Amino acid sequence: MGIFIKLPQELNEVDVIIAGGGLAGCVIAGRLAEADPQLSILVIEQGPNNYGIPEVVHPGLYPRNLHPNSKLTLFWQGNQSEQLAGRKPIVPSGGTLGGGSSINWMVYTRAQRSDFDSWKTEGWSANDLYPFLKKFETYHGYGEKEHHGDSGPVNVSSGTHRCKHAEDTFINAADQLGYHELKDLQNLDSNNGTERWMKYVGPNGRRQDAAHRYIHPKLQSGKYPNLHVMTEKQVIRVLFDENKKAVGVEYQTNPKYLPNPEYMTAKQTPRVVKARKMVILSAGANATPLILERSGVGNPEILGRAGVDVVADMPGVGHDYQDHHLSLWYYRTNLEPKDTINALIDGRLDVQQAIHNTDERLGTNAMDASGKFRPTEEDVDALGPEFRKKWDADFKNAPDRPLMIMAMYLSYYGDHSMLPDDAEYVSMANWTAYPYSRGSIHITGKDVNDPIDFNTGWLQDEHDIDVKKHIWAYKLSREMWRRMSIFRGELASSHPRFPAGSKAAVVEQTDGPIGKGNERIKYTEEDDKAIEQRVREIVSTTWHSLGTCKMAPKDKMGVVDKDLNVHGFTNLKLADLSVPPENVGANTGNTAFVVGERAADIFIKELGLGQQSNGEKEDAPLKKVDSPLAVN
Repeated sequence: MGIFIKLPQELNEVDVIIAGGGLAGCVIAGRLAEADPQLSILVIEQGPNNYGIPEVVHPGLYPRNLHPNSKLTLFWQGNQSEQLAGRKPIVPSGGTLGGGSSINWMVYTRAQRSDFDSWKTEGWSANDLYPFLKKFETYHGYGEKEHHGDSGPVNVSSGTHRCKHAEDTFINAADQLGYHELKDLQNLDSNNGTERWMKYVGPNGRRQDAAHRYIHPKLQSGKYPNLHVMTEKQVIRVLFDENKKAVGVEYQTNPKYLPNPEYMTAKQTPRVVKARKMVILSAGANATPLILERSGVGNPEILGRAGVDVVADMPGVGHDYQDHHLSLWYYRTNLEPKDTINALIDGRLDVQQAIHNTDERLGTNAMDASGKFRPTEEDVDALGPEFRKKWDADFKNAPDRPLMIMAMYLSYYGDHSMLPDDAEYVSMANWTAYPYSRGSIHITGKDVNDPIDFNTGWLQDEHDIDVKKHIWAYKLSREMWRRMSIFRGELASSHPRFPAGSKAAVVEQTDGPIGKGNERIKYTEEDDKAIEQRVREIVSTTWHSLGTCKMAPKDKMGVVDKDLNVHGFTNLKLADLSVPPENVGANTGNTAFVVGERAADIFIKELGLGQQSNGEKEDAPLKKVDSPLAVN
């Protein structure tokens, strides 16, 4: 049947419904179809079909997915926060088939061994997940081959462009400060060093999103007639029988795709589709808890305020929201336009012409070098006694856990029209690997379009430990930048407003590197306050929402068990980044792939299916299609 926006009458009942066509949902759908092509599967995705869309398939265009008018991205509005200088933060997530893998920054990083082990769940330890880490990938990188896959559907490579001299100077600057280049930072154990990072980009320069690697090849092959995908439809709630067995879902058309949303939404009649064997919620860490709450599963007080009848008291739903907190700092360089993707963003390079010419910059995410970093013992002491307590409790005896992940992006994510035009400006990204801050996300009404109550929790931890991490990372990354051969200054508008006469003052322009040997920038207490203030003003999301329906016992605020069953229900599964109970020291795309693969393995065994293949390995060219989104 393929992809459609209207449910055919003969599909009013299927074997398996997957509510959410994001990264994990596509993995699960593809693997179930492989295991038994006769199994009828329906994926329901609230966004559009992503097939062939330029902003999806061409990695260098990913900054377009940050635009507020993007049809591929959901923008979750958080509550106003004093800790964020009075801002209302926004958290993007995937709003199209393939989910986050269709719009994200394509960074290939893995969690650490202690991350998976910290989940304390049978079947989900690092050793348990190791085969699945290898199963989904075909690795073309520099790392240790024994730790990586060679026959999976998702290619991991350098893409078609790297800026060698920029990554070299990043690696060299970190080395001068004691952080050395490692052979393979993604083997689960290595840490506290740098690497020339790989990307979820094929050797042909195409993004390796889950839909294009797990779903579209199957639909095009004609060998999977029972795999169905319905787009532009929102799942309202799960339907249960009197025994708390999931029997189907209720859905409606996403108002974004109605001609007159305000009028037509009021006229909508929800539709129902039934599931004979299983309902799988895979709508992401933000949307999955909201579907559960609209279904009557959650904290009774929250459900009562929203006017939803309680089906099950489950206080962990929407609880413990986590994200990696990001601060971006911008630097002036002597790089050439061909070294960065800025020309694709600011209009200097015609995108249609670049596509026609197969410009190599289209095949990169502009992130060639990064690292996982820990402070020295002297650094820890300098951050104060409360920081020392946390460090000793959670990091000191876990040497594989980074405090911060720091990356150089050869692109500028701000307003290009306000930049000087005499240089290429690029970004330094610093983010917390294991934030102590926690938030929550809940419904306020029973309708899909009712406002949400979303507290991101950023920088709300006791003793401001998360802020101190950013202060430490800013100082370290600034020392690195001042030692890089490409350094030509700091963009003052993005850096802290240091007090007059400060020895830490911003240097806007210089003829070359200014950092020397063991010398360090001298910061006063007032300087630290300036850094903290700037962090609170700019700290943002990494798009790494996680943990809102965690895998843990119910009495520990858990929502699902080790087999991803919602506690107290049958035929209802969760499988996305809402289920990890603890965070990971990595970009979360890799963890989402692993969750999808492990979940599929569990479901295949429970359904009594026999696995038949390992998916689509070849990085085949896409068929020519008329894209539903034109490149402007």
